[in-house]
Amino acid sequence: MKKIRIGSRESRLAVIQSEMVMDYIKNQCPEYEPELVTMKTTGDKILDRTLDKIGGKGLFVKELDAALLDGRSDLSVHSLKDMPAEIPEELPLIGFSMREDPRDVLVLPEGVTELDFSKPVGCSSQRRMLQFQKLYPQAVFAPIRGNVQTRLAKLDSGEFSATILAAAGLKRLGLENRITRYFSVEEMIPAAGQGVLALQGRAGEDYAFLYSFCSEASRITSLCERAFIRELDGGCSSPVAAHATIAEDGKLMLRGLYYEEATGKSVAGTEFIYLEKENWHQKDLADHIDDTGYEDHKKDVFEQNAGYLAENVGRNLARRLRAEATAQEER
Repeated sequence: MKKIRIGSRESRLAVIQSEMVMDYIKNQCPEYEPELVTMKTTGDKILDRTLDKIGGKGLFVKELDAALLDGRSDLSVHSLKDMPAEIPEELPLIGFSMREDPRDVLVLPEGVTELDFSKPVGCSSQRRMLQFQKLYPQAVFAPIRGNVQTRLAKLDSGEFSATILAAAGLKRLGLENRITRYFSVEEMIPAAGQGVLALQGRAGEDYAFLYSFCSEASRITSLCERAFIRELDGGCSSPVAAHATIAEDGKLMLRGLYYEEATGKSVAGTEFIYLEKENWHQKDLADHIDDTGYEDHKKDVFEQNAGYLAENVGRNLARRLRAEATAQEER
């Protein structure tokens, strides 16, 4: 039996998400024995400053990347929304889970039923603040950091009137009852990858045993969303948002938000294409990850398939929204 060491952040949510992968391996891959390896990342340690002040999304993955590179772990499980736009070639993303609810939600203190605007909303995400303020112009904000349980404790202590969280995390933690209101993806466009788990491995390793855990629809929509934010250099705190869906007829729709910090103007829009269904099928992960390296091989696999086309949709929408923001500034 081969041992597979799965790297994870220490938070309860991160462990639950890693356990989802471990349960799959235990049930579907009896030749492998999963073992959880937890670690505290720099982003988990520094809680007194917002992410844009301390280095952005990379702070949540640096230690996990190091463990993969030096062989202390064989696989990392991440919330895709917390991953930087650029991924090291030697540590490719090898799969994407089925997507949990991608929406953002409003959470009030326990026992409270109405939003109290005399207190700040606890939020450190510029993306969420920008869109929330359009719905509630009278809202003011104060930074809040920490894992979900830490944020809820601060909220319930009376420090804040409300906070905004991802529905996916609350549902995975069994805390769906804390949700006061769901924001539609039109009201508040989610972060790229929100609700999706990303599996990260080492180039050259065989991860074919994870194939059935992964979702082809999530792969396509995630590639689309990440191409959008990569084109705009969107970081964790940057008010850039992207959410893609695939309809039954193969229509890939991307909704995106771009914010021009220099002018304070934001532009939202959509882009779509129709995908041929035969292009949806992903080759076995073994075909993606071989001794040639994932990134080199990716070009051959994706040249004209759905993933390649989805990335084009993301880049095209990003360029269009940036041009629209520039045109607004010139007017």
